[in-house]
Amino acid sequence: METLKELAEALGPRNCLTEAGDVAPYAVDWRQHWHGTPAAVLRPGTTEEVAIAIRACAAAGLAVVPAGGRTGLCGGAVAPANGPPSVVLSLERLNRIRSVDARDFSIVAEAGCIVQNVQQAAAAVDRLFPLSWGAQGSAMVGGALSTNAGGIRTLRWGNARDLVMGLEVVLPDGRVLNDLRRVRKDNSGYALRHLFLGGEGTLGVITAAALRIVPALKRVETAFVAVPSPEAALNLFSRVMESGADVIAFELIIGECMDIVERNGIGIRIPLPVGSPWYVMVELAAAHPSVPLREMLEDTLAAGAEAEDVLDAAIADNEAQRAMIWRIREDWPDCGRREAPTINTDTAVPVSAVPEFCARVKAALAERWPEGRLIAIGHAGDGNIHVSLMAPRGTSYADWTARARDAEGIVNAISVDLGGSFSAEHGIGQSKRHAMATHKDPVALGVMRAVKAAIDPRGMMNPGKMLP
Repeated sequence: METLKELAEALGPRNCLTEAGDVAPYAVDWRQHWHGTPAAVLRPGTTEEVAIAIRACAAAGLAVVPAGGRTGLCGGAVAPANGPPSVVLSLERLNRIRSVDARDFSIVAEAGCIVQNVQQAAAAVDRLFPLSWGAQGSAMVGGALSTNAGGIRTLRWGNARDLVMGLEVVLPDGRVLNDLRRVRKDNSGYALRHLFLGGEGTLGVITAAALRIVPALKRVETAFVAVPSPEAALNLFSRVMESGADVIAFELIIGECMDIVERNGIGIRIPLPVGSPWYVMVELAAAHPSVPLREMLEDTLAAGAEAEDVLDAAIADNEAQRAMIWRIREDWPDCGRREAPTINTDTAVPVSAVPEFCARVKAALAERWPEGRLIAIGHAGDGNIHVSLMAPRGTSYADWTARARDAEGIVNAISVDLGGSFSAEHGIGQSKRHAMATHKDPVALGVMRAVKAAIDPRGMMNPGKMLP
């Protein structure tokens, strides 16, 4: 194809990949669920090269699938198997930190920067970039912003969109929208950045972002707590929020998960005896070392124990113990995969509805699939509980997905009925387009389609994603 020859000249032959072996890693998602082979993989190294690539693709009628670290869980960075001719536009070479300003509490990073590297750049000036989740060592800024990633600290600092002050975006016609301003207040019209945050590359390609950073944490206290129920966990959550400390994480985990981690975890030590119906991970932090976090946490747990909301608790005494607590959370996906196949969801409800959500989901899934196991693990502090229905051990993935494919729809429906969402932090991609069609407000869908038609009238940006 003549366009690919031109792009190879513009980007360099090593940055226009067409050989099957070179393209293969970009043709499948992290979970190995979605496959689609593009005509080529483009690896531009500057914003101008991204613009050149998009203009050339537009002229040739090639669709563009933006990709970052490819750690997404919904197939958003994979070309649709039966979609139009397309290229994957990998942002991996746009990996520069353009500026760090400690006094301004800001950092400007390109889309291909690994999230952990942004965290390290902030730490070098005694600041914290608070976005944090298990894939931060390979996930990239562009993908995190395009999917509005969440993670364990959403409770305190919000999802990815809440940390963005400005964006640089290449539009579907190759123009560059430069809105990298680092101001906190700007009422000069529409906040255009929010069209692209969570837009999954369907409206343009994010190439850089001005991000908010915060004071570094000088004191951190972490506890692993056994609780009798989600209701008790919610009572404990109220207590820690009222403790006077900054609560930066509050995770809820069903007891079944600890059994699975104990069987499948490699080098993991669970700090409490396994056997409680539910567990909580709670982390408090302060930007000043004199804040008495330990006392605040101990007093809160003692009050919870007196009210019978806390069955047992272990507070980390050092960084190694704290890291071990969080390894349980971060290694859970691998432990779960070693155990058995699952039907996964990514729902959120109002925090106060978490106990009712868990109870209704448990009853509904047990009625349809009594042989399945309920898995619930997630960010109770922001209402985002990841519910999965796990197969009996020894069941194949193909068999379980065929038998229990309706489980996701049941969980989604309960979440929406409680005023929640069927997609909390993973995005829509290819895997949740059916849920968009079922649960998204028709007026909202109409507005989204109108925005898409106005900005990308030819439908060349990440086709087959998000919009049903």
